[in-house]
Amino acid sequence: MATSTMTAISNLVLLFSAVLTTQFHLGSSVASPGSIFILAGQSNMAGRGGVSGGKWDGNVPPECAPNPSILRLNAHLVWEEAHEPLHADIDVGKTCGVGPGMSFANEVLRAKGGVLGLVPCAMGGTSIGQWARGSQLYTQMVRRASESVKAGGTIRALLWYQGESDTVNRADAEAYKANFERLVTALRSDLQNPNLPVIQVALASGEGQFIDIVRKAQLETTLANVKCVDAKGLPLKPDNLHLTTMSEVHLGIKLANVFMA
Repeated sequence: MATSTMTAISNLVLLFSAVLTTQFHLGSSVASPGSIFILAGQSNMAGRGGVSGGKWDGNVPPECAPNPSILRLNAHLVWEEAHEPLHADIDVGKTCGVGPGMSFANEVLRAKGGVLGLVPCAMGGTSIGQWARGSQLYTQMVRRASESVKAGGTIRALLWYQGESDTVNRADAEAYKANFERLVTALRSDLQNPNLPVIQVALASGEGQFIDIVRKAQLETTLANVKCVDAKGLPLKPDNLHLTTMSEVHLGIKLANVFMA
């Protein structure tokens, strides 16, 4: 057989081998992420930065720019290049804008390199009770998290920003600490990751008058491997509930710094 034919066959074998290493749930030109992060909670995690009157202004700050090394697991469980709004096909029925996820990922990427995977799971207007084990939101989060590691990679942390809906009733606010700790314990068990790091955000705002009770629960959580980033003082939109675009950017960088500390 001619040398040129042998070379062609060898190249074809190498190409076929490369194709086989691409998993079925990866985008056609997307590599598998090595470090994976779950993003969960309610609207300030899903992102409302730049949203007004039901429309997103399309402004993407440089800190949130897409990068081929930052991926997201979309609603169809396919890895694709991440871009704002991260939760557009997850927090459906609402208008999503800039959240903390992209600035977080860009900051981690700048310091650590590699390929990062974001798993958006947040849903606006949800209480922590709606995230309890067995609920639709919890089950979906576990399913998405489990799918995210099928092609390899490791879940490095859960980023959790939730609690605004639990500030309306005193009973909900007072039960927040126990509910959050049950959620973390259940998730670690179901993902078979007993030391899964969790970084939660202490509220900057709330829907009711019991914000301080929920904040106290968040700031005083004593579970191992749970850290807290305080969002208090970050500028809010005119609704006094949602973070502005630049507040989301700064929050994402804060989350990244705590993760890498």
